[in-house]
Order: sequence, then structure tokens, then C-alpha cells
Amino acid sequence: MADVLIGIIGGSGIYSIDGLANTRWQRVLTPWGEPSDDLLFGELNGQRLVFLPRHGRGHRLSPSELNFRANIDALKRVGCTEILSISAVGSLREDLVPGDVVLVDQFIDRTFARSKTFFEAGLVAHVSMADPVCGRLGDALETAAQGLGIRHHRGGTYMVMEGPQFSTRAESELYRSWGCSVIGMTNMPEAKLAREAEMCYATIAMITDYDCWHPHHDDVSVDSVVKVLADNADKARQLVRRVAPMLAERAELCHRGCHRALDGAVLTQAAARDPAQVRRLDAIVGRLFPNG
Repeated sequence: MADVLIGIIGGSGIYSIDGLANTRWQRVLTPWGEPSDDLLFGELNGQRLVFLPRHGRGHRLSPSELNFRANIDALKRVGCTEILSISAVGSLREDLVPGDVVLVDQFIDRTFARSKTFFEAGLVAHVSMADPVCGRLGDALETAAQGLGIRHHRGGTYMVMEGPQFSTRAESELYRSWGCSVIGMTNMPEAKLAREAEMCYATIAMITDYDCWHPHHDDVSVDSVVKVLADNADKARQLVRRVAPMLAERAELCHRGCHRALDGAVLTQAAARDPAQVRRLDAIVGRLFPNG
């Protein structure tokens, strides 16, 4: 039986996970700086979890201020093998209504002010992002949502914008013309970094509004979003409680290849590798270079 430690990244409105036993908050240092907050360790029905509030407790950090590399490194460093990412999003489709849950399977990354890779000068790697969401986690989340009777949609494209401002109407219509399902500000480069760190990753996208494209609904605002966040947060916690024991049943490495994403990805030849960079990446590439 593989040792499974589930990382939960909580989005807007989700700053803790109810029902955890044996809890403790722990500060984790990374070579990339400070994560958004301390990590909350605990157990849920015997399954070990680690929770990280993406924006910090009290929502201190804007999307562009998030240290994505530190967040993912910290979760990897403490032993997380899977990540469930909870994210508040706007709907870009009529049939995806506020309060719905979307288990997205694709992303379009339109962010521009963020560090998007662990691999820089001295150690270069290129991982595949063709299928950025782990289908195994998606299957488990879908089963959990069905069991809870939560209105959900399997599949869809998450358009990731820089923020922190919401879209213009022209932008919203452009993203709709691209076939995007939802829009948010936080799952990139988070998903890219999780893939580089060889962790399974899946998004629980919680719809709060219709962005600004819908002619019969008010334009998105903080007030309108906050009204839906509390109900969405409860659904997200229910999903986590239901899916955690399901994920504990993994008997080996993810059959989708998530836990071996770096196989064949490093291009820098051994003689050209910067030892300092390899050491900086100890949590990320330790499996490939156990001796540094």
C-alpha cells in the first residue's frame, strides 16, 4: 500500500477544514520563500491530510501575490502525494450556475506576473501538460459528488486570468468564444508546478457568479461573490470528507503517471547541472537525484 498524504489547497472562503483530528499548524520553510500560511496537519477518518489556505487565513494575499512555488514545494516537502485544489470561479456558460461544482480537466493560462516553473538556469526540464488534471482524482471526486447529491459537472476548461480585477465584458465574451467553462485567478501556475513536483492534482471549481457576460445577471462584485462563498465552502468540505478515504485506497503509484512526470523531462546534462540549483530543488527532484 502506497503511503498517501493528501494536500488540500483552500480557495476564497475556505481557511480551515472541519472535522480534522490530531491537528497542528506547522511553519514550513522552502528555498522559494514563505508559503501563503502555515500548514495544518490532521487526520480525517484515519486518512492523513495537510491543509493550506491559499490566500492565508483572513485572505491576506491577492492572486498575483501568491508564492505558488513555495506553496507547492511546502506540500511536496512534507510528503504530499495528491493535491485537491479548491477554487472560487465565475461561470462562462449558461448551464453552469452559481452554486454548481465543476471538476475541470483543462486550463488556459493567461497569467503574466508569476513564476511558473521550478526549473531555471542550471537545471532545465520540460513536463507534459497535455492532461493537467489527474483523471484518477477526478473519478474519485465525481463519485463523491454523486454520493452527496451535489450538483456537479465533470470536465470543462478553466480560464486563468491574472487579476486581481475582474474581467471586462469584451474579455469575458472572448473567453466564452474560446469554449472556456469557468474563469478564475489561482489555478495557474499551481497546476503546472504540481505536475513538475510529481503530485496528482485536481481542481474543485466552485461557481460564485456569471462573471460579467450574462445579460440577465448583475456584473460580478465582491458582495455577490461573498453571498455564495459560504454555501460553496460547505460543499467543498463535504467533498473533502467524502473523498479522503477513497483516495487512501491507492495501492501503488498513480497509474496516470503523475508520480513519475519527470521521467525523461530533464534535459540538462549531468556535467552542466548547477549543484546549487539541484540542492534548491531537493524536494522536487530528490527521486531523480537522491545524492544531489
